[in-house]
Amino acid sequence: MEKQAMAGAAHDAEGQRLSKRVMQQQGCSRSVAEQYIEGGWVSVDGRVEEEPGARVLDSQQVDVSGDAALLDLAPVTLLLNQPVDCAEPLDCLHAATHDDSDPQAGRIRILRRHFKRLQDCAPLPRTAHGLAVFTQDRQIARRLIEDAALIEHECIVEVTGDVNAANLASLRSGNPLPAAKVSRQNENHLRFALPGTAVRAIPALCASVGLKAVNIRRIRIGRIPLAGLEEGRWRFLGRGERF
Repeated sequence: MEKQAMAGAAHDAEGQRLSKRVMQQQGCSRSVAEQYIEGGWVSVDGRVEEEPGARVLDSQQVDVSGDAALLDLAPVTLLLNQPVDCAEPLDCLHAATHDDSDPQAGRIRILRRHFKRLQDCAPLPRTAHGLAVFTQDRQIARRLIEDAALIEHECIVEVTGDVNAANLASLRSGNPLPAAKVSRQNENHLRFALPGTAVRAIPALCASVGLKAVNIRRIRIGRIPLAGLEEGRWRFLGRGERF
């Protein structure tokens, strides 16, 4: 009896899973309770708690918002202006780095679940920076990966060497390196428009005409531009936006 009493006291001190508490209060299934929590609709003692496994005590107040939605949690896609020499882009994705100018800011509440199970669909070479895409949406991931050869990526490339002497027209031939649309931006910057599968070939493309790529910045993937997104900041892909 004494051992049982001690076990009961320990259990009370530890509390129960938040999802179980919500199940009891709402009379719903575990999956629905977890949906309420991960959707940011549940608060514990006045603070939103998004982890279904969080432990709560009997003495704590658990509330479910009156306008809580029972819709499936839609997957999100995040667009990041990846910094130079970024070893781990996922470290840049959190609530504090959300761009203030995001048009979706008033429509989507930032939740912890938005930063889980993200796939880097168009990885940048370590030497490059600029627009990067991370998604939970399988359809978007499939399009960017499987159709990479069909989706145009635009990059601004800083080069060293004699741009005047470089035969930029030869880069359009695609033999033996990938074909690319190349135009001169200024004295030492070139604009490349080429398939996503060829982004990593930019240094070799430059070298083939006697130039050295010293800085590669991706500014567009398909129809999605980097636009005014600040370095190290991210925004949500809007519902009407398509690559």
